[in-house]
Amino acid sequence: MEKHYSDSQVKGVSTGTTILAAIFDGGVVIGSDSRASMGGEYVSSKTINKVIQVHDRIFCCMAGSLADAQAVIKTAKFQLSFHSVQMEGPPLVIAAASVLKDLCFKNKEELQAGFITAGWDKKKGPQVYVVSLGGMLISQPVTLGGSGSTFIYGYVDAKYKPNMTREECLQFATNALALAMGRDNVSGGVAHLVVITEKGVEHVVVPGDKLPRFHDE
Repeated sequence: MEKHYSDSQVKGVSTGTTILAAIFDGGVVIGSDSRASMGGEYVSSKTINKVIQVHDRIFCCMAGSLADAQAVIKTAKFQLSFHSVQMEGPPLVIAAASVLKDLCFKNKEELQAGFITAGWDKKKGPQVYVVSLGGMLISQPVTLGGSGSTFIYGYVDAKYKPNMTREECLQFATNALALAMGRDNVSGGVAHLVVITEKGVEHVVVPGDKLPRFHDE
């Protein structure tokens, strides 16, 4: 049966964001902007945290419909918690990404949400996985998504290099988010960043007025 959507239904889907993750020597950085919008016209929140912890050393970023993404993450967190009890240990990063992939694939006709999953485990160390619309799962050393990503693909390709230090990778991620937020009208607010290593997790928040500037805005 053919579906018809009114303008109000279509505009109710929030798709404006910038998310990214990058592996460095010994860990991974995952981050996002903090602006939520309604159909790209109305800013509903300037301080939403799109970097969600799904387990001790596993985080994910969401892009697309906020309601869809939150529902998927809530279900994934429950399944991973149960999985951890069964395995008597923390889940692997690939396990968390696979749970998100299965949920997205089984509900691909209803969901408009994609995810970046990043974390550290004892088996493979730092990892980054992308779960796109429809449930495709791929592993990459660096990845980005959301509407703001279209403005920074060139920067990421030119500046990312393997085996960066923690400080280099954190600066790389901050610069990339700042560039996207400066050009994309539905990305903005503050930069939420999480550094994940064997030693633990560190949260970094860069206010909008402290972000690096590369052009007159």
